Amino acid sequence: MLPLLRHQSTPAPRLRKPGPRGASRPVVREPLHKRLPRPTWRGLFRLLLPVLLAGVVYALYELRPKIEPLIDQPIRRVQVEGDLSYLSAAQVSERILPHTGKKTFFAVDLVALRSDLQTMPWIAEAHVRRVWPDRVIVRLEEQLPVARWGDEALLNNQGKAFVPDELKAYGHLPRLWGPQRAQQRVMEQYQLFNRLLRPIEITVAGLEMRERGSWYLTTSQGFELLLGRDKIVDKMRRFVRVYETTLKEHISHIARVDLRYPNGLAVAWRDLPATAAGESAPAVSKRN
Repeated sequence: MLPLLRHQSTPAPRLRKPGPRGASRPVVREPLHKRLPRPTWRGLFRLLLPVLLAGVVYALYELRPKIEPLIDQPIRRVQVEGDLSYLSAAQVSERILPHTGKKTFFAVDLVALRSDLQTMPWIAEAHVRRVWPDRVIVRLEEQLPVARWGDEALLNNQGKAFVPDELKAYGHLPRLWGPQRAQQRVMEQYQLFNRLLRPIEITVAGLEMRERGSWYLTTSQGFELLLGRDKIVDKMRRFVRVYETTLKEHISHIARVDLRYPNGLAVAWRDLPATAAGESAPAVSKRN
């Protein structure tokens, strides 16, 4: 008999649950203490800084009644700097004392002190500052009088007018006139004319700018120059050339030189200079 063959069935394979896509293996999360940033001294300082500042402010506020007398001390010394030719030390001290006497370091009003000093006619500029713990430094710049402005004021080198207490002592200064708005321009022209006339040893004793803008100049040698309004520098140079070649020998007899001509000048004589031979004054052409 043939042996019976027993059919043994192969078990079907067990189906697996599909895993999450893209993941080959589970991710192990690190402990929390490893994921947190490590504390540093800089980070700790940033956290504590507001607390420290608040503590300092509070301490200063509480200690203010004790600290303030040590910091805000009475003014014991006022130091005045600058070369003073027209003002005395007593005049300056008289203005400073009301602002600094019996005042403490922080109580001194520097703005008021500076403003009060600059109201003095002879003070062109004043600078003031504190130096801890008990000193105030005042630096003064005096006016530099260059000319008189009419009969009422003096002009400094920048063309600004100021009125000192006494004008009689400055009668030797050149006298300038003109519209009030033109003070600086008149001063600039005065300085320019002096430079142009210096090579021939003539100086300006007076200069006037008239309402229509024409210029009238008086020299220290006693004669006048009429310059008109236009091309005044060219006219002055023309006068210098003619003076050196023709007029220099007769300077004491010149009364006026009219330079308002386009290409020449005219001379008015004080009296006709005559040589021993009876020659008349030199003729001066109106053309160069």
